[in-house]
Amino acid sequence: MKQNPKFCGVVVPMVTPVTADGKLDEPALDRLMDSLLAGGVDGIFVMGTTGEGTTIPRDCRLGLVKHAVARLSGRTKIFAGVSGAHPEEVMAGNDYFRAGVDAVVSRPPAGISPDEMLPWYRTLLDGLEGPLLLYNMPMTTKVSIPLDLVGKLMGHARFAGIKDSENNEGRLEELLQRFGGRKDFSIFVGVGALMEKGLRLGADGIVPSVGNLIPRVCRELCAAAQNGNWAEAANVYSRMNAVAALYQKGRTLNESLSVLKGALHVRGLCAAHVLPPLKPLSEAQLEKLRNEMERLHLLNGEG
Repeated sequence: MKQNPKFCGVVVPMVTPVTADGKLDEPALDRLMDSLLAGGVDGIFVMGTTGEGTTIPRDCRLGLVKHAVARLSGRTKIFAGVSGAHPEEVMAGNDYFRAGVDAVVSRPPAGISPDEMLPWYRTLLDGLEGPLLLYNMPMTTKVSIPLDLVGKLMGHARFAGIKDSENNEGRLEELLQRFGGRKDFSIFVGVGALMEKGLRLGADGIVPSVGNLIPRVCRELCAAAQNGNWAEAANVYSRMNAVAALYQKGRTLNESLSVLKGALHVRGLCAAHVLPPLKPLSEAQLEKLRNEMERLHLLNGEG
């Protein structure tokens, strides 16, 4: 039986550039992907939470995947988010595999019970044609993927890892104790507040939304951790947190995503347009954001 690939490093959950009428902005998409590649990222995750994945029109999703593959294939790993209320909807992931992605990432349907979750994921794993990573994010799904479920799925030919975005330090410690260090299973930390700790405990990588703005800095965190240089890791991590606070501090998740896209607009990478229910920033808000970015030395690059 073929062993699952081992994924690691910095996987950036990419913002999805769109036009004013909600279509994919392909020139902006190219600019953003090129900036991430220049930052040395190990992977790009399309259609995640940061990429407004659940609100991207269905008729645009495969086009986004194909465009990303055409631009990125062979240069970095490509992960694609899949979602839906029924396993049949999530099987669109097979179209993404045929287009060339390396893995799909699936969060459970909102409100599903733990008892329903195990057969749900077994159905997906049996039907998908490539590696699957679980996506645990109770903030949006209102349900936490039990670690016992992870154990029950372990060993399936398609089960390649987990992106854990639950802000629970004890859970992260247990996750890494129970399932870390395997050659065919990858554990990614998706919560900014736990990324340095996760890497110290042996996580394989991080999925930082702030990587859209400072991909090189995020890569430096993983490099420092890999080398055991924790003084440098702490310094780099401080920079990541300062930049993340630019769009996260005092804001809801949806508000923060609008501000992040606004920051990328200020940098000239994409327009500030967002998909409903998100609301774009006003000109006054963009100007205030520009001033804050200047203070953080973000206007002409990573700083």
